[in-house]
Amino acid sequence: MKIDAFHYVQLGTAYRGLRPVPDEEVIELYGGTQHIPLYQMSDFYGKGPSLKQFMDIFSLPEMTLLSSVIDYFLAHGIEFDQIHLYKDISDAIKDVHVKGMMYQWIEKDMEKYILHGDETYAVLNRLVNHNKKLFLITNSPFSFVDKGMKHMVGKNWRDLFDMVIVQADKPNFFTDRRKPFRKLDDKGSLQWDKISQLEKGKIYKEGNLFDFLRLTGWRGSKVLYFGDHLYSDLADLMLRHGWRTGAIVPELETEIRIINTEQYMHSLTWQQALTGLLERMQMHQDAESKQVLLEWMQERQEIRSLTKNLFNPQFGSIFRTFHNPTYFSRRLVRFSDIYMASISCLLNYDVNFTFYPRRTPLQHEAPLWMDQLCTGCMKTPFLEEMVHIR
Repeated sequence: MKIDAFHYVQLGTAYRGLRPVPDEEVIELYGGTQHIPLYQMSDFYGKGPSLKQFMDIFSLPEMTLLSSVIDYFLAHGIEFDQIHLYKDISDAIKDVHVKGMMYQWIEKDMEKYILHGDETYAVLNRLVNHNKKLFLITNSPFSFVDKGMKHMVGKNWRDLFDMVIVQADKPNFFTDRRKPFRKLDDKGSLQWDKISQLEKGKIYKEGNLFDFLRLTGWRGSKVLYFGDHLYSDLADLMLRHGWRTGAIVPELETEIRIINTEQYMHSLTWQQALTGLLERMQMHQDAESKQVLLEWMQERQEIRSLTKNLFNPQFGSIFRTFHNPTYFSRRLVRFSDIYMASISCLLNYDVNFTFYPRRTPLQHEAPLWMDQLCTGCMKTPFLEEMVHIR
């Protein structure tokens, strides 16, 4: 199911297996409300006592397998404990990843699974040419990283990076001080010498961020770190160490294409207008006005459903419920300074370009913006006109 930033389930997005759960049942399951209590939601890393937040590329096969198995069990009348089923499926997917089977399958057919990264190489090369220091921290083993990067950006990919750290065990890499760095030779074999410096062109395994900071001196907001997992990659770096962070969200490309369609813009503008009309006209309580208000509410709900279906018939946009940001979106803006569909998006900007934060209205500032939002007009009033706004 899909949850908004305030822990409310978006009705119409809850599924048991592949079957939608009626809104009435969802509300009954949560004690007469759509709200999920904080203690059930999640800990800092998105894993609560009874809920799991799916929010990266590995979630797609895990969600699909969970849904399909549950649907099969329900269709065949097989009794099961949800906790056992979730654990077994999660362990199976973890085994495929941890035991290296996934890496082997991908390495056998690079053309099928990994795109050539001409634009990725262009980004990295431009940063190097502007005297930026680049480093790679990954949980993948060296053999996979080496073959993948050679396929993506060329055989000399290691020349682009000042240091490469493999099998880092993120997010523990960012919080656990105990694991020291180990050096690998060019064949990927472990060396025994103690690491007192991180050398350019060398490959290191494991380690921890505290030694990384001590050995490099790279600290605070002068470091910009990109990752595709909000918790494993970005959260600790932003909150504990003050690094700048960039989130890679591939779905953003599709979302942006949709929100720039005429159908979406028309639906959103009319939805905002209806919302403004409902808010202003609700004080009229005569029978005729009540009927008009009821029709407007029904039309608004229809438009909301239509807008949701433009993105995905089951869940809608990953960034919004009908009007609120999603729980994912809330965490995204909490743990990332910028986010984009691909690192190649940086090619649209000069290396010295500054991204400035936008001022968004707080609730007590809303009257200044209400007329503009309701009509779809974003023109800011002139200062002399502001005097008359109450």
